[in-house]
Amino acid sequence: MPDSAGLTMAPWVYPSGTLSAPGYDIELRPGTRSWTHTGLGVLTLAPGVETTVDRAEHESIVVPLTGSVRVTATLADGSTEHAQLAGRASVFAGPTDVCYVPAAARLVLVSTGSARVALCWAPTARESTAPFRHLRREEVPVELRGAGRASREVRNFGTPAVLDADSIIACEVVTPAGNWSSYPPHKHDEERPGVETELEEIYYFEITAETPQGSGRMPQPSDPLGYHRVYGTADRPIDVIAEVRSGDVVLVPHGWHGPSMAPPGYDLYYLNVMAGPGAERAWLIRDDPAHGWVRDTWADQEVDPRLPFGAAGPASATTGPVSGAADPASGTSAVTGMQPPDASEGDDR
Repeated sequence: MPDSAGLTMAPWVYPSGTLSAPGYDIELRPGTRSWTHTGLGVLTLAPGVETTVDRAEHESIVVPLTGSVRVTATLADGSTEHAQLAGRASVFAGPTDVCYVPAAARLVLVSTGSARVALCWAPTARESTAPFRHLRREEVPVELRGAGRASREVRNFGTPAVLDADSIIACEVVTPAGNWSSYPPHKHDEERPGVETELEEIYYFEITAETPQGSGRMPQPSDPLGYHRVYGTADRPIDVIAEVRSGDVVLVPHGWHGPSMAPPGYDLYYLNVMAGPGAERAWLIRDDPAHGWVRDTWADQEVDPRLPFGAAGPASATTGPVSGAADPASGTSAVTGMQPPDASEGDDR
């Protein structure tokens, strides 16, 4: 089966359980499976049990998916940092505390109750200059991006404008049932200064059935699912249309990607992890020219009233063009905690 030299047949879709390893529900290390610049670990923590993670060559962002976790990091200089990460009942309940841990650190994770935590990784060859940081959930910028059936919620905890890091970029996206996100399709697989950056990307999915209004109960039976698309060019082919469920991972080595589709009845969540070989840590994207016009339709539509999910706080609406140096993207957004990002920097989730 071809690897990165022949991308069409390479496996870029990993159903839940296929990336499991001792101690991990998911372990995708940089440098494995034709994958170079990013990694992801997902762990289930038992109450009160210490879990040690050594990733000397990787910087990390610790993201509680469910529950809360205490992080103790022994840094390269021998100093110790602590963070009690206030978590959440589920990824659909709103933002969470996160923490950034520089490379050459040893982590110890402890949960007072049951918890699941994601570790976003990126290797760094140079000495880390970014400091350990605990970002509290009230500090996480929450953006309501798009409009109408393209409305989605983006939690920008690990983007360059928010978090200092060496190379890693990360965020969460929640898409209400019946909506599309990562749309219009876009790419970031070339180094073009000020226009586009080369970034690998991981999508980790969780999906839940939309609770009927007023019932407070999950529909039974149900089979929560979504869909995700990746496609390439004649020079760099890739062709993925994946049916995804909770715990599934889709890798985007290059090419146009999107939409991520939440079928009616099912809310869709994904965690994005990005990094690349470039010297500049930037999230610059380019829309597929065949579909970029869709952004122009958002100015006349309302943001989906189901957003934001959970306790994200009040959102201040911003309508009209969003300034950008590369591919200006007009649209509708509502942001808590920050102004809308430059359209060329990640205005694609």
